[in-house]
Amino acid sequence: MKVFIDQDKCVGAGQCVLAADEVFDQRDEDGAAFLLAEQPDDRHRAAIEDAARVCPAAAIRVEE
Repeated sequence: MKVFIDQDKCVGAGQCVLAADEVFDQRDEDGAAFLLAEQPDDRHRAAIEDAARVCPAAAIRVEE
């Protein structure tokens, strides 16, 4: 599994961090989300898929 965040779409809502804080974090200067790991462990799959689903900007994409 590989995770991508479209930085141009991200609005800094932080829903991804709430859903999967071991995978996502936010920059202090603008609140934009970033990945702590592009290829996170499969044990985080459900949380990552939830983060992608709740992202208000649809900025998160998950690929196999």
